Amino acid sequence: MALQEDDLRVLGLHERPPVIRELRSIWIFIRNWPVIPITILSLLILSGVLADVLATQDPRKGGIRDRHIPPAWTEEGTMDHILGTDHSGRDVFTRTLYGARISLAVASAALLSGFIIGTTLGIVSGYAGGWIDEIITRIVDIWQALPFLMVALVCVMIFGQSTTLLLSLMVLLAWHPFVRVIRSQTLTIKNQPYVDLARVAGASLPRILIRHILPGVINTAVVIATLSVGSLILAEAALSFLGAGVPAPTPAWGIMVAEARGYLKTAWWPAIFPGMSIFLVVLSLNFMGDWLRDKLDPRLRQL
Repeated sequence: MALQEDDLRVLGLHERPPVIRELRSIWIFIRNWPVIPITILSLLILSGVLADVLATQDPRKGGIRDRHIPPAWTEEGTMDHILGTDHSGRDVFTRTLYGARISLAVASAALLSGFIIGTTLGIVSGYAGGWIDEIITRIVDIWQALPFLMVALVCVMIFGQSTTLLLSLMVLLAWHPFVRVIRSQTLTIKNQPYVDLARVAGASLPRILIRHILPGVINTAVVIATLSVGSLILAEAALSFLGAGVPAPTPAWGIMVAEARGYLKTAWWPAIFPGMSIFLVVLSLNFMGDWLRDKLDPRLRQL
């Protein structure tokens, strides 16, 4: 006999309205998959790659007559400058697009090199042990004790401001988060039976490290890399803000915020839009890192 509507309601089995079911399905999909972060990061990548196509103006050229034009949706705005112009009459939308390219290029290059260096040192430190482990661990401790911004400013004073110097500083910042975590996982993996069998079978040291240790730590390294990208973009913006990053007039989000901070009372848009770009990208990368950690680590996997 079919259950009556009151019985279904008492048992919690009452059928929900179609609209509620659809909203619940959408919510479950968004909760299980990082749709919003992926969308924001995709826009970042497309903005950086297609900046030459999407840009409406030259990012380095402006004029006093075009100074501080408001965004297009305001009364004094114009569609020629969708997000308005800065104190030099340069288009904010175009400079934000090219700033995405700078942030993406710097973070990608630094992260790739930091991923390789940090993961390699972590595996070698954990597997070798002894004095090799001691030396690598102490180097990490010493580097973490140094104030990075102070080191960066001193380097700029000595060598001068350049993109090459910025990339070098980002590499120095990117490698050390990998070492400790990868080292701790290597200490556990190297005592596993399959690694002992590889040693008994006469496998060479490089083969053991690459074929048996690396696959066990690669998921963790990917999660650390995802979480580190946001920190690298934030560090690049901070260095550019302090005048130790990409040389002007190259458009970068940190430079745009630094140049516009003196005009916030009269023109908020040159600082707000690049600042919001930094905020959204870093937040999305952190969400992506958390999601990857939940998916790649069986102990943290959400049902």
